Amino acid sequence: MAVPESTALMYELEGTVEENLNRHLAAAQEWMPHEYVPWSEGRNFADLGGDAWDPEQSRVSPIARTALEVNLLTEDNLPSYHREIERAFGRDGAWGTWVHRWTAEEGRHGICIRDYLLVTRAVDPVELERMRMATMQAGYETEDKPLLRVCAYVSFQELATRLSHRNTGRYTQDPLAEKLLARVSTDENLHMVFYRNLVKAAFEISPDAMMRAITDEVLDFAMPGAVIPSFARKAALIAKAGIYDLRIHHDDVVMPLLRYWKVFDREGFGEVGETAREELATFIKALDTQAARFEERRDAAAARAAARGL
Repeated sequence: MAVPESTALMYELEGTVEENLNRHLAAAQEWMPHEYVPWSEGRNFADLGGDAWDPEQSRVSPIARTALEVNLLTEDNLPSYHREIERAFGRDGAWGTWVHRWTAEEGRHGICIRDYLLVTRAVDPVELERMRMATMQAGYETEDKPLLRVCAYVSFQELATRLSHRNTGRYTQDPLAEKLLARVSTDENLHMVFYRNLVKAAFEISPDAMMRAITDEVLDFAMPGAVIPSFARKAALIAKAGIYDLRIHHDDVVMPLLRYWKVFDREGFGEVGETAREELATFIKALDTQAARFEERRDAAAARAAARGL
């Protein structure tokens, strides 16, 4: 295999140092690390002794493929999540032990899901890799959220991820995928319990600040996979299929945690906490209304499709 031009330029002796450096940097802008391996010679596998992927090879439906891809690409952004969690919790003592253990478990989720998708030819491996690169280049950033907001967010997010994995597994109608994602969702649930308990303890130490953090995170909540290419369209398909929608978010994610923390039954809040709780109550009511409207529109669309014989 030929040496990439960017590497060859490192050994160019003609011209000044500055001229050679500029040439090298210009060439490097067009170079990617994977050009050192044969992958660049056969992006569709055809030149590597295999066949290009065909949708007929997949044992799952198009919407199931979309959900599987979103779940995996969300897991793929783990380096960014690790950076943010470590920033919030630190590396010392029990905090550091948790951060690294959590990262190891989340990394295993990505490995297992990708192995399933590639071995069963469930998705287009080339497109999957392109989306992985785009997602990881976008990264994930919490904008230096304070610790209590991080604890609140990951409580909701881990529970949402658990449901997304579990419901995706069921939707595939593939026993292997369902078993795999049930195992992954169990891990996610254990992660949620850890964070949920941190929030419960924080309420005993700083109730007003914890109440404010919960409200802010519920009002601004977005899944970490929102940076995935075409996420809005993919999320709409997933919601239409009932894998994860507003009703699930309200009934099975937000409300169970708020009940566990006894958010609306607690006493002793100051002005900050009471104001935050009132904001949260108003938002929860609006979210329930939005969920109901979405269900009505989805049911109406399904009825029209059935009437047309679709």
